[in-house]
Amino acid sequence: MTFVADLEPTALWAHFDQILTIPRGSKEEDQIRAYVVSVAERNGLAHVIDGIGNVVVKKPGTPGKEEAPTIILQSHLDMVNEKNSDVDHDFATDPIRPVMDGEYLKADGTTLGSDNGIGVAAMLAIMEANDLTHGPLEFLFTIDEETGLTGAGGLDPSMLEGRTLLNLDTEEEGSVTVGCAGGADTELRLGLDTIPSPENCSTFNVRLSGLKGGHSGIDIHLQRGNAVQLLARMIHSISHGTPGFLADFQGGNKHNAIPREASATVVIPDDQSGDFLLTMGEQFEIVEAEYKSSEPGIELTIEEGPRPEDVWTTFSAWDVLHLLVALPHGVVAMSKDIDGLVETSTNLAAVRSDGDALTVLMSSRSSVASSLNWIRQKIRAIAGQAEALVEEHDGYPGWEPNLDSRILQVVKTVHSRVTGKDPHVEAVHAGLECGIIGEMVPGMDMISFGPQIEFPHSPDERVKVDSVGRFFDLLTAVLEESAS
Repeated sequence: MTFVADLEPTALWAHFDQILTIPRGSKEEDQIRAYVVSVAERNGLAHVIDGIGNVVVKKPGTPGKEEAPTIILQSHLDMVNEKNSDVDHDFATDPIRPVMDGEYLKADGTTLGSDNGIGVAAMLAIMEANDLTHGPLEFLFTIDEETGLTGAGGLDPSMLEGRTLLNLDTEEEGSVTVGCAGGADTELRLGLDTIPSPENCSTFNVRLSGLKGGHSGIDIHLQRGNAVQLLARMIHSISHGTPGFLADFQGGNKHNAIPREASATVVIPDDQSGDFLLTMGEQFEIVEAEYKSSEPGIELTIEEGPRPEDVWTTFSAWDVLHLLVALPHGVVAMSKDIDGLVETSTNLAAVRSDGDALTVLMSSRSSVASSLNWIRQKIRAIAGQAEALVEEHDGYPGWEPNLDSRILQVVKTVHSRVTGKDPHVEAVHAGLECGIIGEMVPGMDMISFGPQIEFPHSPDERVKVDSVGRFFDLLTAVLEESAS
């Protein structure tokens, strides 16, 4: 146990403290699922697991509330495993190391997993509670949300009896989410021709790091730098004047995280290496000045390394640089109907080279289906210019707002009473499982809310501790009001 278990409300934080010790990356939810089942069993609650690994736990209503409408509480079990490159941490075996940072709880150099671990902990606390008033409850724990909402996509809807759902994955205190964007990924594969590494050359490992990254839905409008595209831009800018070769390009990690770091291996003739270092420094100064407000921690590191066995041909290197510079990244369009809402965006999420091929992952979002199709068409067209192979993965639907929702009216009333403030009702650009569940179970009445979680999907992730208590009070009050 850590100090986290002693935070208030202890019923919630004690579970989150335990969750910090359990590996739960996307597609690796076996141990956290077993923990959920163990809590259900020791409290005598029935549970069922569908064929894909989602869990539903059922809890009867409290005395006198057995006939109230069933409420579904829903959170996802998985987290985004991201860490700083200088941090020694194995997400498969090592517990998350929590630290306090003023009013916030964060992790030591890694993601914290408060997205959506706080929601999971809240549900576990309510499963165990014997001092709350509520109608029949169903606790839906989904898997693999962070890599495309595939757990919700494979959900067996027959496990659910309720038709009112509280999703606990909103990350802005005081907001109630009633709609979200849909999204889809595109994978590009560019073949690379190689030649033996030339003699009389110096090898440089170039690394761009220190960027903030963040959630590609929630943070995309902040105009943070994309390490992959910035490094490609810098090398592209000097390639006309400095002869040389590329041998490797890597960057980014998860489809829903803006790349914070990128690296390349560059082979330069010995008599040109000084010019290369000087010009890269000049290009970095340009980027540093351009992003001085949004990326104050950006760093360029260049170190000499061993000569690779092979390098890419000039034509292949140009194909790589042209592709990475040309691909779209960031906000594509703002909503014409809701002020301040990003309508369409795309994230140049990850790049990997493996000798004879370069793989690029793009993740696109939009609240307008035709716009999502258009941005994917644009990616396809750019890839075609480089003669890259294109694989378009199945996407997930958006969630259309229903401002006449009954549960929305309940939450608005309770929010005003409990907090003294009216909630901010909004749609978000991030993807939520509500869109898929609503399409799968027609007539499902849904809203989403949660505590204050900032910078998810990056090692800067943090949760405002006192907001968790207010979130839990709101949640339990909503359950009581819904049973009346």
